[in-house]
Amino acid sequence: MVVNMHILGIESSCDDTSVALVEATENGFVVVSEKTSSQIEVHKKYGGVIPEIAGRMHAENIIPVVEEVMKNQNKPDVVAVTSGPGLITGLLVGVETGKTLSNLWNIPLVSVNHIDGHIHSVELKAEKTTIEFPAICLVVSGGHTELLLMTNHNKFELLGKTRDDASGETFDKVAKLIGFEYPGGAKISKEAENGNPKAIDFPRPMIQTGYEFSFAGLKTSALYWLRDNPKFNKQDFCASFETAIVDVLTTKTIRSIKEFNPKTVILAGGVSANKKLRETLGQTINKTNAKLLIPEMKYTMDNAAMIAVAGYYKTIKNNYTDWKTIEADPNWKVYTNNNE
Repeated sequence: MVVNMHILGIESSCDDTSVALVEATENGFVVVSEKTSSQIEVHKKYGGVIPEIAGRMHAENIIPVVEEVMKNQNKPDVVAVTSGPGLITGLLVGVETGKTLSNLWNIPLVSVNHIDGHIHSVELKAEKTTIEFPAICLVVSGGHTELLLMTNHNKFELLGKTRDDASGETFDKVAKLIGFEYPGGAKISKEAENGNPKAIDFPRPMIQTGYEFSFAGLKTSALYWLRDNPKFNKQDFCASFETAIVDVLTTKTIRSIKEFNPKTVILAGGVSANKKLRETLGQTINKTNAKLLIPEMKYTMDNAAMIAVAGYYKTIKNNYTDWKTIEADPNWKVYTNNNE
């Protein structure tokens, strides 16, 4: 049963201060108003996100962003805030804002896991989109690479995760090696479009077995290859490197589909914006009985609308958190099992 309501989402787990007012309707979720203040230009000079700077900027931006989103709007029915995982400096700002608004407006507060939000971003579409269970979720971003079995909304089991670098982190670090400024992952993908993916035989770490990932060795391989080949075709390098990551992610996802026979496969997180990954996974899953859900490009990155959607499913179960007791948890795991 659909419960109509308005949810105010707040996301501040990394370097984006994002707030969104989302309406839950019988026809799906409608973003009424949203605003995201990005810090990329500030962190670019450092080659990555500096937690202390991120926290200060979240503190500066959060109230103006909330005010802009709520301008001429009625108060929401519930506040949903990311309380982990992520950078503690950013999480604290979002959590304190969420608990303050909950107290001020006298409305319920729900604590949302950032990964749960990314997974539910697939429901932010013009046509009503619903997740059918069980679902396999491949979450790939700068800070996370996880393969999850989703048995219901907000309920996950870990199948495997990266043992070292996340896939998005690997993209960004190797991009820096070839002279791209932060964040460089998207720039690798752009160069790769006109390159030969078979030009360089990069390793596919841990591709043969299981659901665990490891990208540190691939990053090191790229480093040594660049050292030994100072004159190289940048497009071929990018295409070969990108293909190595996509092959690993796709192979392990297909392996999980064969074992668990899901009704839905979800690709989410910042790296889900990667064109080759979207296309490769799509072509492969078309040969199975599962349906593939990928968020719209604008919702692949951190955003508050996805937090509102995930918060909705906790709200209809009355799974609230008292504003007096909510805490930021930078290490909050979205799954309940200990298969690590």
